[in-house]
Amino acid sequence: MQRSLDTVVDVMRVPASGDPAIAVLPVAGHESARDEPCEILIAGGGAGGVAAALAAARAGRRVVLLEETDWLGGQMTAQGISALDEHEHIEAFGGTASYYRFRAMLREHYRSSAGKAGRRPDFNPGACWVTRLAFEPRVAVGVLEEMLQPHVGAGRLAIHRRMKAVAATTEGDRVTAIVAMGLDDGRLIRLHPELVIDATELGDLLPLCGAEYVVGAETVVQTGEKQAQPVAAKPHCVQSFTYTFACERRGDAESHVIPRPEKYDHYRLAQPFSLRIEVHGGEIYGETSGWLEYQLYDTMPGTKGGLWTYRRLLDRASFGGAVSHDLTLFNWPGNDYRDRSILDCPPIEAARALQDAKRVSLGFLYWLQTEAPATGTRLGAPEIRLRPDVMGTADGLSKHPYIRESRRIQAKKTIVEQEVSERYQTGPRAAHFADSVGVGWYPIDIHRSGPEDVGASCRTKPFQIPLGALLPVRLTNLIAGGKNLGTTHITNGCYRLHPVEWNIGEAAGALAAFALEERVAPAAVRERADLLKRFQRRLLGEGVPLAWLIETGVDHPEFMASQLKFMMSPRLPGQ
Repeated sequence: MQRSLDTVVDVMRVPASGDPAIAVLPVAGHESARDEPCEILIAGGGAGGVAAALAAARAGRRVVLLEETDWLGGQMTAQGISALDEHEHIEAFGGTASYYRFRAMLREHYRSSAGKAGRRPDFNPGACWVTRLAFEPRVAVGVLEEMLQPHVGAGRLAIHRRMKAVAATTEGDRVTAIVAMGLDDGRLIRLHPELVIDATELGDLLPLCGAEYVVGAETVVQTGEKQAQPVAAKPHCVQSFTYTFACERRGDAESHVIPRPEKYDHYRLAQPFSLRIEVHGGEIYGETSGWLEYQLYDTMPGTKGGLWTYRRLLDRASFGGAVSHDLTLFNWPGNDYRDRSILDCPPIEAARALQDAKRVSLGFLYWLQTEAPATGTRLGAPEIRLRPDVMGTADGLSKHPYIRESRRIQAKKTIVEQEVSERYQTGPRAAHFADSVGVGWYPIDIHRSGPEDVGASCRTKPFQIPLGALLPVRLTNLIAGGKNLGTTHITNGCYRLHPVEWNIGEAAGALAAFALEERVAPAAVRERADLLKRFQRRLLGEGVPLAWLIETGVDHPEFMASQLKFMMSPRLPGQ
């Protein structure tokens, strides 16, 4: 069976004003497609896709990686979230060995120009308060390219940038071909992979392949989660997405106010543009909520700092004369776009939503420059200057919107809130998964789509990534490689962050390589105890932790032994 898209939305060409139709590209017939061989096709070159490519190529397989923007890295680069969303133990534990190499290379890029600050083992170029490592998106692109280059040079990995999957052919429960189109020249290539990894930001391969999937918020009856929808599922309740941007702080006497964006008055009230945020305590659980007041520069009571230092990418004070001005990333509830979902809607509607999302972010910047509480009683900070070069775009906004939630596979294992939330899990860790292929830790962080989205943020216990969540219920050679794994709308809120997505992708790439080596379907690795044990050993050998044991990180001599001992020991609830 063949499935294809009639048109493609090129998010890099959606303007903030004018006619969005220029972003909608017609898809030509597939007869002219050039065939290209590969063993493993990875659609999507974000954090999960890059990690999958590294793992599969490292295992000696022939890999093709497709990425629709011209920057690899997804949320770390093209989506502008280059202040990593991690956890308090990340410097010692909680990431894979390859993720730690990525972090180390980022720091190394800046050390020589940072003087005394750069000599700190935990050096943070932005000295920001939300994360232990922030950086410029373009620097991360260079690091990822450097990590991938040995595999490209050896002929194991082919990377196609500005190319998107537009059609798929399936026979029975197997994907047999994928057609991809160049977004600049319209050229088509047809791939016949043995295994396919969907690491796209929106789960784009799922409808093309006819995979069973879920969009939006499920019901209490479906998941048993108290925070799920009480009556009917709501596909439009998808977490909000955001076009991010970066600004530098110039002298107070300067003015760099941008032109007033279209729909400014509407979004100023509808968002609303504000530095006041609600802290969700969980009304469904009888917990109270509250509000925190921020300013752009000043540290207000109960806060860790101002918005300026929240996701600061470069701290001028840390670099002496090498950096002339502070540089800050803006990703805040005030510039989240929550009017419409861009999943499973007509392409022109998606283009219009993306266009409005750009107006929201530009409007938020204009508000910061003209009306926001800046410092003391001063309103507006005209001295902050938009830096289009940081995002590599003409309008200064990220190349691709920051996507928090995608289509999600109906998986052999769906992770629910009861298995990860500290409201249910009373021990030191979340529920134990015998088929673990990685770990993560982050709160369930729901950026609501609107008033109908009842899911709220809450704390979790350190959790595992079950192999079953990467496996679709039916298709035999498709693997989830990112945010499209088997979570619910609620648990997506803690499985979508940088180190977790990287681990998901790395596990997916390693699984694909292992399945080819063993000549079995990926699901057989989970179903057969002997294969699962060997695969988990393979992951541990590559520096992928399977259990949360912070005393023995991936570079500790007892790492593998302690991990194996834990995984093989009988588990009681809460252990």
